Amino acid sequence: MLRREGSASYQELNEDVERGTENSASVEARKEEEEDIGSIILPDGESGTSSLSVPFSKSCLKNVFAVILLFIYLLLMAVAVFLVYQTSVDFREKLKHPVMSVSYKEVSLYDAPGIAFYPGKAQLLSCKHHYYDQIPPLVNPGQPGEIECTTQKINYADPFTNQTMKYALIVQGPRDVRKRELVFLQFHLNETDQDFSAIDYLLFSSFQEFLSSPEKANFMKDCESSYSSWKFSGGFRTWVKMSLVKTKEEDGSETIEFKQETSVVNYIDQRPKPGSDQLFFVVFEWKDPLIQTVQDIVTANPWNMIALLCGIFLALFKAADFAKLSVKWMIKIRKRHLKRQSQAMNRIT
Repeated sequence: MLRREGSASYQELNEDVERGTENSASVEARKEEEEDIGSIILPDGESGTSSLSVPFSKSCLKNVFAVILLFIYLLLMAVAVFLVYQTSVDFREKLKHPVMSVSYKEVSLYDAPGIAFYPGKAQLLSCKHHYYDQIPPLVNPGQPGEIECTTQKINYADPFTNQTMKYALIVQGPRDVRKRELVFLQFHLNETDQDFSAIDYLLFSSFQEFLSSPEKANFMKDCESSYSSWKFSGGFRTWVKMSLVKTKEEDGSETIEFKQETSVVNYIDQRPKPGSDQLFFVVFEWKDPLIQTVQDIVTANPWNMIALLCGIFLALFKAADFAKLSVKWMIKIRKRHLKRQSQAMNRIT
């Protein structure tokens, strides 16, 4: 009998618990329905409009804020697209217009240049190497003296006409720029049938290359085609200070040219019988120990371009992702609002 009474009481307790859970579930469902109804504005000034309009105004503000954010991100996307276009245009312009870069390399010794003279009827009287800018006075000007320079004589066809032969006297130039080495030359021209007397000369980069060249005539033809020529006049002392410029081309080749500063001083002929002959004096010296290197550099760096594009495209993807989520959220809010409104209207009717 006791077991039957216990089982009966246990069943009654279970029924009471089940009733309590059903009552709590129904209470929660009623609360949710009241919230759904409360989020809708009742028409025609029904009771409770002031309390129901508050959540609707919040959802409206959220929608407006989402729309504003969407427009902001669309504006940012437009700016990013413009930056991509402008960056690509700047990159192409920099590729078309490289920047000239100039660098200087200091040396203590130059490769001895070659000095090619075209004296014509003039005669070389003397040639000496001096140091520290000290040139002693001439003892017997106009008379043959010592020739201490390394010289070569060569005849070759004119590279521009190929019909006339040219006579050139090649002299080794100065090397030691620290000791201010210079080369002093004296020429003499006995007769001239011209109003102006001058001697042409040509500078090329390496005298040693000329000596080691198997075809010296072709070597001089190439030099005359590549380098500029200058003149120095009779009756003056011409001082030539040279500087070397190396230019690196786009194909990797290197060209060498000389720049020079020339100063001319009048020579006062103090010979007892000057006569009608002309004297030429010329000095060659290095201006400074700096070799100037010129090359074109493209300032457009492809890695900077790639990094910028990656950052811009990442911002575009993030903005598109946010815009997509914002649109989905707005659609979800709208559907929920319409659902609640339909439920409220059904309850009212």
